[in-house]
Amino acid sequence: MSDLHQYEAQKAKLSPVWTHSTQIIVDHGKGSWLYDIDGKAYLDFTCGIGVTNTGHCHPTVVAAIQKQAGLLLHGQANIIFHKPMLELVSELQTIVPPHLDGFFFSNSGAEAVEGAVKLARHATGRTNVIVFQGSFHGRTVGTMTLTTSKTIYRAGYQPLMPGVFVAPYPYAYRYGWSPEQTSEWCLQELKLLLLSQTAPQETAAILIEPVLGEGGYVVPPTSFMQELRKLCSEHGIMLIADEIQSGFGRTGRWFAHEYFNIQPDIITIAKGLGSGLPISGVISTQEIMKKWIPGSHGGTFGGNAVAAAGAAATIRAMRGENMLQNALDRGEQLVTGLKALQAQYPNIGDIRGLGLMIGTEFRTVDHQPDKNTAKAVVQACQERGMLLLTCSTWDNTIRWIPPLVVTAEEIDKGLSIFAEALAEVIK
Repeated sequence: MSDLHQYEAQKAKLSPVWTHSTQIIVDHGKGSWLYDIDGKAYLDFTCGIGVTNTGHCHPTVVAAIQKQAGLLLHGQANIIFHKPMLELVSELQTIVPPHLDGFFFSNSGAEAVEGAVKLARHATGRTNVIVFQGSFHGRTVGTMTLTTSKTIYRAGYQPLMPGVFVAPYPYAYRYGWSPEQTSEWCLQELKLLLLSQTAPQETAAILIEPVLGEGGYVVPPTSFMQELRKLCSEHGIMLIADEIQSGFGRTGRWFAHEYFNIQPDIITIAKGLGSGLPISGVISTQEIMKKWIPGSHGGTFGGNAVAAAGAAATIRAMRGENMLQNALDRGEQLVTGLKALQAQYPNIGDIRGLGLMIGTEFRTVDHQPDKNTAKAVVQACQERGMLLLTCSTWDNTIRWIPPLVVTAEEIDKGLSIFAEALAEVIK
């Protein structure tokens, strides 16, 4: 049996619960590119859904992983301290808000969100959590209850975790209002929620993505985020910023909440933290962390030595190569090119985002969500050697997630492929 036939046979044994946007079998990746087993190159503007922010197999990260693999693969956090975890804390302290000085590590984004909710409940002595429409926080039993971007993530799994309430996210383009009108309305609806469904004194946390991810790459108005912070402070509610997709330079700053000049009580991190290795974290103040009952939360593999070494190296590489500035520069280049195409193709209803976290939303002539065109354009791009993904409740928004090491030439190539795909799909 040939390798290809063997791989195809093995693919058929994988659980069909996984959906697959492509059938590509990858041999290796480097920088902004993936290469299949036949040597075909693909410009990867998905980054494993916002994970490989430093590009595929960044040499600094790979070297740190290789070195650590020869020293210690696993040291359980309840039993020993290991150098990579402590060094990761040191690196994180250089980029997180100074008031956040407490760190807990786990493996996945969903685990981090679960940990943040548990921390908020212990710290406040309250039970309830408010999330926002269109949010994505994970697919465990707890986090799928917090996720509202698509019913597929929760359908058939009820009963869900109690004590979760949903407020509208300030998605101005969807409502057809100005950002400030949208902000004011959403704040009023949130206050109504606190009067009608979950009282402030029983609300432990408000959990928000500073840039909506799976829900459509929506950037909230600054006024909304600042008033949200004030509301939480007024009522003693923990403000949790889910920076799992928007963190680690993706938006051109270390964390997206920095754009709004607010200080969260808790931050969740994952994805871009490890450049592809599974590692996540909950970050808060020691004052809050000390209210977390010892032994009530944990995990065997959290803060794994090799993953922690890779994460520390990720931060060093991002800082040393000024990747945040590159995210801003290349993001501006990408948006400029997309707006030029929007002038030709009014099916592109909206272009939005920060840094290299950009969404292009497709609408029909009567302004309805246009999933079919978005999906067809993604497929046409794949056929031309570029990988993209869709998002939003209607799957009508193409998300651009290039690595933060992407070059101007690669952005130009991506725009050229996108233009060809649009010309093919939109007659």
